Amino acid sequence: MIKMINLTVNDDNQNKRVDSFISSIKKDISRSKIKSLIEKGFLKINNIKILEPSKKIKLKDKIQLDIPELKKLKIKPYKYKLNIIYEDNDVLVINKPAGLVVHPGAGNIDNTLVNALINYDKKNLSSINGELRPGIVHRIDKDTSGLIVVAKNNFAHVHLSKQFSEHSIDRKYILLIWGKLRPQSGKIKTYITRSDKNRQLMSVSQSKGKIAITNYKTIELFENENSPTLSLVECKLETGRTHQIRVHMTYKGNPILGDKSYKKKLKKLKNIDEELNKIITKFNRQCLHAKSLGFLHPTTNKNLFFEAELPDDINKIVKKLRTISI
Repeated sequence: MIKMINLTVNDDNQNKRVDSFISSIKKDISRSKIKSLIEKGFLKINNIKILEPSKKIKLKDKIQLDIPELKKLKIKPYKYKLNIIYEDNDVLVINKPAGLVVHPGAGNIDNTLVNALINYDKKNLSSINGELRPGIVHRIDKDTSGLIVVAKNNFAHVHLSKQFSEHSIDRKYILLIWGKLRPQSGKIKTYITRSDKNRQLMSVSQSKGKIAITNYKTIELFENENSPTLSLVECKLETGRTHQIRVHMTYKGNPILGDKSYKKKLKKLKNIDEELNKIITKFNRQCLHAKSLGFLHPTTNKNLFFEAELPDDINKIVKKLRTISI
């Protein structure tokens, strides 16, 4: 069954983007959802199929957006021991391990953080993001470890979402990258958009997409004849775009160690310490950790700040690099 939205453009809305126009009228549907439907071919303007969400509309244009009925998925509880850093009546701060997907999606219906949250406390999770994402205000990638905040009610969700949209959340990441950043500290400001070569990946663009800002500084540089040049880096996000740090480091020519999606062809390592070579070869995820998270509490308005130590897998590489560098 398909639900149809039919709209006519008036004087106040001409020359707007079509996705923005529909979103301003139909506030119960997110703009990202509208954009996705348009890209999948569910939009017609004056009975002509349109695939561009940015298409500008004209006076008296007839807009038709079809919304197919989604199959309801039953989210199963997942018995999983969550590493809870903090909890009260409004928020839950979790240290997520690498390998755990945040919410159900294509190919990952069970055994996600959401499934674990439902098992932990199904009744106390915000419902704003729908049945597939209860409590989820933001996310980090499956193979990124570190801190994530969960909303336990809708009031907290709205409050936290506003902080994320205003970029007032304090988020820092630790990562291990190939090579040496030049300069060793600074700010990266670019547009980030979907890659033309692979729509599942992101890329830097000169003019399209969304502005992405990453502040970085080198914490430790590892240069030794028995190891490749690697840098331990801290990144502070001003924006939170998909794969932002991974894309920006690759853009700088310094991809994150272990990143299978954003990598450059590296020279064969010579004279490398045998043990270090084994550790690096077996490392099967991006060496990226959400180290700290700070925000205003939704109810008390107090500043909360949390930190999570480096996980064992990243710590093992760093310790070995320090040993070699002595």
